[in-house]
Amino acid sequence: MRELRGAEAASAICTDAMRQTAELIERGIAPCLGVVRIGCDEADAAYERGIRKRFDAAGAKVESICLSADCTQEEAEEAIAKLAADDSVHGILLFMPLPKHLDADRLRTLIPAEKDADGANPLSAGLLMGGRDCFAPCTAEAVIRLIEHYEIDLGGKNVCIIGRSNVVGKPLGLLLLGKNATVTVCHTATRSLAAHTLNADIIIASAGKPEMITADMVTERSILIDVGINTVNGRLCGDIAAEACQKAAAYTPVPGGVGALTTAVLLMHTVQAAMRAQKE
Repeated sequence: MRELRGAEAASAICTDAMRQTAELIERGIAPCLGVVRIGCDEADAAYERGIRKRFDAAGAKVESICLSADCTQEEAEEAIAKLAADDSVHGILLFMPLPKHLDADRLRTLIPAEKDADGANPLSAGLLMGGRDCFAPCTAEAVIRLIEHYEIDLGGKNVCIIGRSNVVGKPLGLLLLGKNATVTVCHTATRSLAAHTLNADIIIASAGKPEMITADMVTERSILIDVGINTVNGRLCGDIAAEACQKAAAYTPVPGGVGALTTAVLLMHTVQAAMRAQKE
């Protein structure tokens, strides 16, 4: 049983990003992420603080635009347009979900693909589908980076993803196909889920259902990647039960697994966007 911790992989990503940031700063360019946050959700605020800490440590910048939860569609669009037009801003992150009165699809389309640090614009999804160069959603790419950091070969492996969201399950399936994995995507309508998980070399749980993957659904050779973060009776847990992790060949802890890489991938995307902007 091997624990696959995210901090080690995140450190490797940040080391590269810091080196590239230093090179850019020598040329008078500071990689900058523009954040648009609507409302006063404490979880969002905490995540933004984590982003700032990560970026500050690397020498990169974060510019925030915070709007009230009752802001108008026009105000939200103006915030994104401002960052899109600012050449000193290289990446844009729109915090989701948005208040229901706002048109989230419209706002996502306003993020230029070259600044779409979290793969939110449908154009980015289309580029990913076509195997073109683009920024994938950070959590989905964080899974790939963690797997690669621990030198787990994906070629020809059977990978079972549980969850079909636009930010994890679907883009992750495309990224895995690009690594020559054989991918099965399961969801709430999947029959006999265990039949799929037991046939998988790697199980990636991203359904948002606490401890849904139990010991009888994995084997001793299973590699378990847990993307879920849930709170049950004040306790943090993932989508994979502890007894399943203890049985498997390797697993990611919650907390301390995939989540530890997300801001590192966001930093990496922002730095890459800054470098690409200088070549245009």
